[in-house]
Amino acid sequence: MYEWVSQIEWPDMLRQTITLLVAYLLALPIGWNREREERSAGLRTFPLVAVSCCGFVQAAEGRLGEDLGAMGAVVEGLITGIGFIGGGAILKLQNSVTGTATAASLWGTGAIGAAVGLGAYEVAIVIALLTTATLAVLPRFKPEGAEGPQPETGPGPEEGAASDDR
Repeated sequence: MYEWVSQIEWPDMLRQTITLLVAYLLALPIGWNREREERSAGLRTFPLVAVSCCGFVQAAEGRLGEDLGAMGAVVEGLITGIGFIGGGAILKLQNSVTGTATAASLWGTGAIGAAVGLGAYEVAIVIALLTTATLAVLPRFKPEGAEGPQPETGPGPEEGAASDDR
Protein backbone atom coordinates (compact mmCIF):
# COMPACT_ATOMS: atom_id res chain seq x y z
CA MET A 1 0.00 0.00 0.00
CA TYR A 2 2.83 2.41 0.80
CA GLU A 3 5.42 1.14 -1.68
CA TRP A 4 6.08 4.70 -2.80
CA VAL A 5 7.77 5.41 0.56
CA SER A 6 10.51 2.91 -0.23
CA GLN A 7 11.06 4.64 -3.59
CA ILE A 8 11.88 8.01 -2.02
CA GLU A 9 15.52 8.98 -2.34
CA TRP A 10 15.91 10.48 1.14
CA PRO A 11 19.20 12.33 0.45
CA ASP A 12 17.56 13.94 -2.61
CA MET A 13 14.52 14.85 -0.55
CA LEU A 14 16.73 16.54 2.06
CA ARG A 15 18.57 18.48 -0.67
CA GLN A 16 15.29 19.55 -2.27
CA THR A 17 13.83 20.57 1.08
CA ILE A 18 16.85 22.77 1.80
CA THR A 19 16.57 24.30 -1.67
CA LEU A 20 12.86 25.07 -1.13
CA LEU A 21 13.71 26.57 2.26
CA VAL A 22 16.29 28.87 0.63
CA ALA A 23 13.63 30.11 -1.82
CA TYR A 24 11.26 30.67 1.11
CA LEU A 25 13.82 32.61 3.13
CA LEU A 26 14.86 34.83 0.21
CA ALA A 27 11.23 35.81 -0.41
CA LEU A 28 10.36 36.42 3.23
CA PRO A 29 11.76 39.99 3.52
CA ILE A 30 9.85 41.02 0.39
CA GLY A 31 6.63 39.61 1.79
CA TRP A 32 7.32 41.28 5.13
CA ASN A 33 7.70 44.65 3.42
CA ARG A 34 4.45 44.25 1.48
CA GLU A 35 2.62 43.07 4.61
CA ARG A 36 3.93 46.01 6.63
CA GLU A 37 2.76 48.39 3.89
CA GLU A 38 -0.67 46.67 3.97
CA ARG A 39 -0.58 45.70 0.30
CA SER A 40 -2.81 43.17 -1.44
CA ALA A 41 -0.17 40.44 -1.25
CA GLY A 42 2.11 40.00 1.71
CA LEU A 43 3.81 37.73 4.18
CA ARG A 44 2.14 34.53 3.03
CA THR A 45 1.91 35.16 -0.69
CA PHE A 46 5.52 36.00 -1.51
CA PRO A 47 7.16 32.96 0.12
CA LEU A 48 4.47 30.73 -1.38
CA VAL A 49 5.20 32.09 -4.86
CA ALA A 50 8.95 31.51 -4.44
CA VAL A 51 8.53 28.00 -3.03
CA SER A 52 6.01 27.05 -5.72
CA CYS A 53 8.23 28.27 -8.57
CA CYS A 54 11.21 26.50 -7.05
CA GLY A 55 9.16 23.32 -6.65
CA PHE A 56 7.93 23.40 -10.25
CA VAL A 57 11.50 23.74 -11.49
CA GLN A 58 12.76 20.97 -9.19
CA ALA A 59 9.97 18.60 -10.19
CA ALA A 60 10.51 19.31 -13.88
CA GLU A 61 14.26 18.94 -13.57
CA GLY A 62 13.83 15.55 -11.94
CA ARG A 63 11.66 14.35 -14.82
CA LEU A 64 13.03 16.24 -17.82
CA GLY A 65 16.73 15.87 -17.13
CA GLU A 66 18.85 17.73 -19.67
CA ASP A 67 16.03 18.65 -22.07
CA LEU A 68 16.60 22.42 -22.18
CA GLY A 69 13.63 23.02 -24.48
CA ALA A 70 11.26 21.35 -22.06
CA MET A 71 12.77 23.19 -19.10
CA GLY A 72 12.41 26.44 -21.03
CA ALA A 73 8.72 25.67 -21.49
CA VAL A 74 8.35 25.13 -17.73
CA VAL A 75 10.03 28.46 -16.96
CA GLU A 76 7.91 30.16 -19.64
CA GLY A 77 4.79 28.77 -17.97
CA LEU A 78 5.96 30.09 -14.61
CA ILE A 79 6.55 33.56 -16.05
CA THR A 80 3.05 33.59 -17.51
CA GLY A 81 1.45 32.25 -14.34
CA ILE A 82 3.17 34.74 -12.08
CA GLY A 83 2.17 37.52 -14.46
CA PHE A 84 -1.43 36.42 -14.02
CA ILE A 85 -1.10 36.46 -10.22
CA GLY A 86 0.59 39.86 -10.35
CA GLY A 87 -2.20 41.19 -12.52
CA GLY A 88 -4.56 40.45 -9.67
CA ALA A 89 -2.55 42.76 -7.41
CA ILE A 90 -3.03 45.77 -9.71
CA LEU A 91 -6.10 47.89 -9.06
CA LYS A 92 -7.48 50.59 -11.32
CA LEU A 93 -9.86 53.07 -9.76
CA GLN A 94 -11.09 55.80 -12.07
CA ASN A 95 -7.84 57.58 -13.04
CA SER A 96 -5.62 55.87 -10.48
CA VAL A 97 -3.56 52.69 -10.72
CA THR A 98 -2.13 51.02 -7.61
CA GLY A 99 -0.38 47.74 -6.97
CA THR A 100 2.22 47.83 -9.71
CA ALA A 101 5.16 47.56 -7.30
CA THR A 102 3.49 44.62 -5.57
CA ALA A 103 2.83 42.97 -8.95
CA ALA A 104 6.44 43.51 -10.05
CA SER A 105 7.65 42.17 -6.71
CA LEU A 106 5.55 39.03 -7.17
CA TRP A 107 7.13 38.54 -10.58
CA GLY A 108 10.59 39.02 -9.08
CA THR A 109 9.77 36.57 -6.31
CA GLY A 110 8.81 34.00 -8.91
CA ALA A 111 12.19 34.60 -10.53
CA ILE A 112 13.86 34.07 -7.14
CA GLY A 113 12.14 30.71 -6.75
CA ALA A 114 12.95 29.61 -10.30
CA ALA A 115 16.58 30.70 -9.95
CA VAL A 116 16.98 28.79 -6.69
CA GLY A 117 15.34 25.74 -8.27
CA LEU A 118 17.79 25.93 -11.17
CA GLY A 119 20.75 26.28 -8.79
CA ALA A 120 21.44 29.91 -9.75
CA TYR A 121 21.69 31.02 -6.12
CA GLU A 122 23.73 34.11 -6.93
CA VAL A 123 20.99 35.38 -9.27
CA ALA A 124 18.31 34.66 -6.66
CA ILE A 125 20.23 36.50 -3.93
CA VAL A 126 20.81 39.57 -6.11
CA ILE A 127 17.13 39.70 -7.15
CA ALA A 128 16.06 39.37 -3.50
CA LEU A 129 18.45 42.11 -2.34
CA LEU A 130 17.55 44.52 -5.13
CA THR A 131 13.81 43.96 -4.73
CA THR A 132 13.95 44.39 -0.95
CA ALA A 133 16.10 47.52 -1.26
CA THR A 134 13.83 49.00 -3.93
CA LEU A 135 10.72 48.50 -1.79
CA ALA A 136 12.34 49.67 1.45
CA VAL A 137 14.49 52.60 0.34
CA LEU A 138 13.21 54.16 -2.88
CA PRO A 139 9.76 55.25 -1.59
CA ARG A 140 11.60 57.78 0.62
CA PHE A 141 12.74 59.58 -2.52
CA LYS A 142 9.31 59.91 -4.11
CA PRO A 143 8.00 63.47 -4.14
CA GLU A 144 5.24 64.22 -1.63
CA GLY A 145 1.87 63.36 -3.13
CA ALA A 146 3.38 61.40 -6.05
CA GLU A 147 2.06 58.18 -4.66
CA GLY A 148 -1.50 58.82 -5.73
CA PRO A 149 -4.65 58.02 -3.81
CA GLN A 150 -5.18 54.80 -1.93
CA PRO A 151 -7.82 52.45 -3.37
CA GLU A 152 -10.20 53.02 -0.45
CA THR A 153 -10.31 56.78 -1.10
CA GLY A 154 -9.91 56.87 -4.88
CA PRO A 155 -9.93 60.19 -6.73
CA GLY A 156 -13.03 61.82 -8.07
CA PRO A 157 -13.56 62.05 -11.84
CA GLU A 158 -11.96 65.49 -11.97
CA GLU A 159 -8.75 64.45 -10.22
CA GLY A 160 -6.46 61.46 -10.37
CA ALA A 161 -2.96 60.17 -10.64
CA ALA A 162 -1.17 57.18 -12.02
CA SER A 163 1.31 55.74 -9.61
CA ASP A 164 2.91 52.59 -8.36
CA ASP A 165 2.43 51.57 -4.77
CA ARG A 166 5.01 51.92 -2.04
